[in-house]
Amino acid sequence: MDVKIHASWKEVLKEEFSKPYFLQLVTFLKTEKVLGRIIYPPGPLIFNAFNTTPFNQVQVVILGQDPYHGKGQAHGLSFSVPDGIKPPPSLVNIFKEIRSDLGVEMPADYGNLTHWASQGVFLLNAILTVRNNEPASHSKFGWGEFTDRVIEKISDQTEHTVFLLWGRFAQDKQVLIDETRHLVLKAAHPSPFSAANGFFGCKHFSKTNQYLSNHGKMPIDWKIPNPQA
Repeated sequence: MDVKIHASWKEVLKEEFSKPYFLQLVTFLKTEKVLGRIIYPPGPLIFNAFNTTPFNQVQVVILGQDPYHGKGQAHGLSFSVPDGIKPPPSLVNIFKEIRSDLGVEMPADYGNLTHWASQGVFLLNAILTVRNNEPASHSKFGWGEFTDRVIEKISDQTEHTVFLLWGRFAQDKQVLIDETRHLVLKAAHPSPFSAANGFFGCKHFSKTNQYLSNHGKMPIDWKIPNPQA
């Protein structure tokens, strides 16, 4: 697998690509392909988050677990879906919280978050690939180690970044973040099973923008442009 990743990330992560765990991961993904397994997202989009948000533009990190495992849903940005795909329940709840927090009306029928990513919202899944209809099927093959290093690099080499950690899985990554340099905001996961336990009402979007403004950074425009407008 040729790692098609933005030059800024390639430089920051160059040591990782030659480590045994990453080479084993590449071999595993090639084997999956040989076996005819359907993998999401498509190969060119595995590093979409890295290519849409260069390293030196990262202002906010929203950490997901692994990609959507349904046909056409995953495109390499956590919680996001491509144009033409209905927002899944967790994303619908994210939109509800934004509406409640900021008074911004959010879309009901599209959920492509590229607009966020292009402003510096790094939409990182901890696991970057998944088999069709098999959630967490690639969770034990090296991606977790790779994305832990990604989080550490952001923590060590950027200033005043906001980390949004939703749910226990994401919050386990808190130990990788230097909280003397960055803001960590935690809440329940936006899934319908847990959103009422502290995600709704967390006001993470206004808190993020206030922190960025306080440190001389541009706040995020959380509106989602209508692709048909």
